[in-house]
Amino acid sequence: MFVEFDWLGAMTESPIMMVLGVCSVITFGIALERLYYFRKRKGNADLVLTGALESLRRGDFSEAIARCRNNAHPVGTVAAETIECHLSRPVDTEETMQVVLSQQKMLLERNTSMLGTMAAVAPLIGLLGTVWGIMRAFHDMASSGSAGPSVVAAGVAEALVTTAAGLVIAVPAVLLFNHFNRSMNTMLTVSENHARSLRVALTVALETANNDISSNSRMTRETAESTDLTVEKASPETVESLAV
Repeated sequence: MFVEFDWLGAMTESPIMMVLGVCSVITFGIALERLYYFRKRKGNADLVLTGALESLRRGDFSEAIARCRNNAHPVGTVAAETIECHLSRPVDTEETMQVVLSQQKMLLERNTSMLGTMAAVAPLIGLLGTVWGIMRAFHDMASSGSAGPSVVAAGVAEALVTTAAGLVIAVPAVLLFNHFNRSMNTMLTVSENHARSLRVALTVALETANNDISSNSRMTRETAESTDLTVEKASPETVESLAV
């Protein structure tokens, strides 16, 4: 039935079908672009977390940032910016992380609103085609003065085809819109959770490094003080012999 139907004739004779054809092209193009983009940004978030945690525990902060940058998943950018900000401006870490998450959200949801628009508008355009086809059928009946099937067939066919075309566009658009939104929310949630985990690990690593420095400084100071006391308590002969 669909093979034998004159789609080209329907497109040229019905302005509603022409509009639906444009909508189908837009929907198909956006769907392909978003599928490619999400596939490219998929990455491996858990691998980023594991590698960055190992680097932070070793105190190699530059390597942790590089590992994050080399991953296409949004967690890479979010985690790298969070670590860099926490090293230079710890007070602004939370705000920086939220800003980067918002930027990643804008990149992920780009053009997806158009899919939602097509999902909502295509059935309405198909309904308009239904009304248009029925009006055409009555116009043909009035012009010919007959109500035979051959007279109203063209108008009724246009009404049914435009309705079906609107639904054929809307159903995949709804499915893809929900799929992309679900994927975006999952990726952003994982990015935020991993970035917070890395911030905690970085805080612990910095505290450990500071404690080690303080401990070494205290030991050095105590050693110097004990040396001074030893020298003070030593006899003049011992001091002279040490000086010689």
